[in-house]
Amino acid sequence: MSRLPVLALVGRPNVGKSTLFNRITRTRAAIVADRPGLTRDRHYGRALLNGQTFIVIDTGGFEPEAKHGIEVEMARQARQAVREADVVIFIVDGRQGLTGHDREIAAELRRNARQLLLAVNKTEGMRREAVALEFHELGVGEPLPISAAHGEGVRDLLELSVGPFLAKAPEPSADEEAEVEAARAKLEAEAAAAARAFAEGSLEKSPAQGVAADPGEVSAEEESSALPRRIRVAVVGRPNAGKSTLINSLLGEERLIAFDQPGTTRDAVAIDFERGGRPYTMVDTAGVRKRGKVTDAIEKFSVIKTLQAVEDCNVCVLMLDAKEGVAEQDANIAGYILEAGRALVVAVNKWDAIEPSQRDWFKHELDRKLHFLNFAHTHFISARQGTGLSPMMRSVDHAYAAAIRKLPTPKLTRALIEAVQHQQPPRRGPVRPKLRYAHQGGQNPPIVVVHGNALDAVPETYRRYLEGWLRDKFSLEGTPLRIEFRSSRNPYLER
Repeated sequence: MSRLPVLALVGRPNVGKSTLFNRITRTRAAIVADRPGLTRDRHYGRALLNGQTFIVIDTGGFEPEAKHGIEVEMARQARQAVREADVVIFIVDGRQGLTGHDREIAAELRRNARQLLLAVNKTEGMRREAVALEFHELGVGEPLPISAAHGEGVRDLLELSVGPFLAKAPEPSADEEAEVEAARAKLEAEAAAAARAFAEGSLEKSPAQGVAADPGEVSAEEESSALPRRIRVAVVGRPNAGKSTLINSLLGEERLIAFDQPGTTRDAVAIDFERGGRPYTMVDTAGVRKRGKVTDAIEKFSVIKTLQAVEDCNVCVLMLDAKEGVAEQDANIAGYILEAGRALVVAVNKWDAIEPSQRDWFKHELDRKLHFLNFAHTHFISARQGTGLSPMMRSVDHAYAAAIRKLPTPKLTRALIEAVQHQQPPRRGPVRPKLRYAHQGGQNPPIVVVHGNALDAVPETYRRYLEGWLRDKFSLEGTPLRIEFRSSRNPYLER
């Protein structure tokens, strides 16, 4: 399989790189606002041109001469994108004109880029030819006027940049066409034979079609084959908890900016990788502070992207900072994860940075403040040192398997009857609720629907008892479990 062409968008801050990235990928994946420095990490996306796929990399504002601070890390990310790219589009601002910063970037790109094109952005409503004239002195080729916000000139830019790399798919040979035709004829013959056998009543039941088998019950092999291509894992937590460092350690490279400053990550960055032969998509998210402290509009957008990442993932890894202790905001984030119904793994980071005498106290605080997460596995890790990551990822696998597990109706009903025999629901006045049978109402999270009479009288304490009972019976560790009660209608109630 040939490698997909890679296109990198590079330029100084606030020239419209993320706007162009969203336009090319036809998404809103990158945060866009009229403020420099929003994008910091490399942001990858897939796009189509003439029906063929290529990869686009959005980068942060490139400052080649930066000597300290987060700008140095952003420049490192941009340089890595240039090394990975087949084509680099150098974006400048047509309204601001040529700057010394543009000259510095052009000088470095001329040395390092495999192929370089110059795009003059924000030229809508202006005489494009006149706007582009001054950028000839950069010495990187013909300036191409575009408007990323309105889409003007973007198609031509893509045709010039990645078009030559998107070769037409080869026509099938005569032998390949003959093989396809023979396979089609064989399938049609088998289907016709099966139809005749069914019409004559002689079609035998396959061994897998057991009469007594529950239609919702599947084998472990079938369940594993039903797993999606990738497990999507969102890493969430308060600012500076070590989320980016964790993902970098899992990847084995400095893929994300990990800076000792809260609020470094502003966007939700999704990264595909494989570990132990299993594919994952890790999503790095912005740290979530208390609502009262979030006053900046950009930070509000970042929090929204984090919450969307929680909704879209299969498993959440809740990162806690061992040095900072368990805060109220950790419980708030955990509550949102539970409300979204996502499978969960708790990772306590910087465990190596606290004294052994403090560890017992931390575990006590963890049990006290996050007691409602007792279904989730907790791991004490060091993202920087890479310790404890393998057990954590195994828990991610187990949590996801529990979240999508199929619960056969006969087994659920038997477990429900056993739970009632062990402890009946309490009476409410003269009425005692009767729980008759249960079936599965959904997955990720598992939903169990219980049918019976007078179930509106079941107290919350008994619901929690049933959750614990069913969790133990079906090994549903790492995922929330929801129980819904549905009472049968009394036909004599209106008489």
